[in-house]
Amino acid sequence: MVRPLMRILPFIPGCLLVAIALPNPLHAQLVRENTPPPQQVSAKQDAQDAASAQIPRGKKRVSQEVQLTGQESWIDTGIDVQAGEHVLVTTTGKLRYVDAKDDNGPDGLPRGFKDLLRVLPYNEAGRGALIGLIGDKDVARPFVIGARRDVVAPVSGRLSVDINQTTDDTGDGTYVVRIEVYVPEGAARVVAKQVSSLPGIDNNLFSKIPRRVADKEGNAGDMVNFLILGSEDAMQRVFTNAGWVKVDADVKATVLHGIIESLSKESYLTMPMSQLYLFGRPQDYGWAHAEPISVVRSRNHLRTWKAPFQVNGETLWVGAATHDIGFERDERNNGVTHKIDPDIDLERDYVEKTLSSTGLVTEITHFLPERPMKEAKTATGGTFHSNGQLLILKLDESAPTP
Repeated sequence: MVRPLMRILPFIPGCLLVAIALPNPLHAQLVRENTPPPQQVSAKQDAQDAASAQIPRGKKRVSQEVQLTGQESWIDTGIDVQAGEHVLVTTTGKLRYVDAKDDNGPDGLPRGFKDLLRVLPYNEAGRGALIGLIGDKDVARPFVIGARRDVVAPVSGRLSVDINQTTDDTGDGTYVVRIEVYVPEGAARVVAKQVSSLPGIDNNLFSKIPRRVADKEGNAGDMVNFLILGSEDAMQRVFTNAGWVKVDADVKATVLHGIIESLSKESYLTMPMSQLYLFGRPQDYGWAHAEPISVVRSRNHLRTWKAPFQVNGETLWVGAATHDIGFERDERNNGVTHKIDPDIDLERDYVEKTLSSTGLVTEITHFLPERPMKEAKTATGGTFHSNGQLLILKLDESAPTP
């Protein structure tokens, strides 16, 4: 599994050199699909900010001001917001980085090629931009605030703010952040509701779903540990909003995306994963969470397959999620492969937390099938254990496509 990855690594510095050598017009043309142009604030966000220039509708519930220095990280504002509330944030102030020519405001510095090697909290924004987060810092995806942003809270949780910078590269200065929270007109949103069961999720369903995925030779591998009910668009939307990135399928795609993301000055996150099989075919989608520098060694990753049948007329996605934590010997061929965290329930819970933090999950339940799998080996010889439960998520089909 890792040998192909190791062969890819030499391409990445080459991609960077090619990107540096290319003229500016090409820079403007080669941008990854569905990714904003490489600037402090995307064109889409500009439109959102223009639309939100007016005071949000509804009654103002909270008005508070906090200060954030360049030496601080993830300041707890003390404000708990509810799903559906408007959070209007306006920011003033300046920062100065040692290697920067000029001061920067809360929109941040334009991204440069050095940012490819920085592990910034928000990969798409420039260094020094004000960012925010609602909920658990370990799983919720940050969002860009900049000088002004009206955000509709996707879930309920505590609001925190931070500066988009690394811990060892802090700016000198202070941002003054004014936060106003407006109660929405109409009924409050109900998201990620924990339920005891879902229609059609029963042992009859699990009699049609293999308990484990397999490699190309048929060796049993990772455990199937989650199901998703929702359309393909909804499935892609929830993973994307949760900060998971779609993994490249092959080496050719890896090289191409390495070049394009270098041109976009974004750190490369989509190193491919090996193909595993379920329902007689390789995964339909591979998704990963990873820091840019450690993407080869350690990442949360999963594979999903569209089931060849539906559940009460809904599309069913069957998934297997594991957490790479290093390398180990591949018992099939004495090669090197990824080592997974043997407590795979932790990764199942991580999937639940990250996806439910988007506000795009309507219902959550767990199911323990008959004769549950609790301990086994992967196709490469690594061991894992579980309590046997599977996570089931039902998605919101009414959410607009981002």
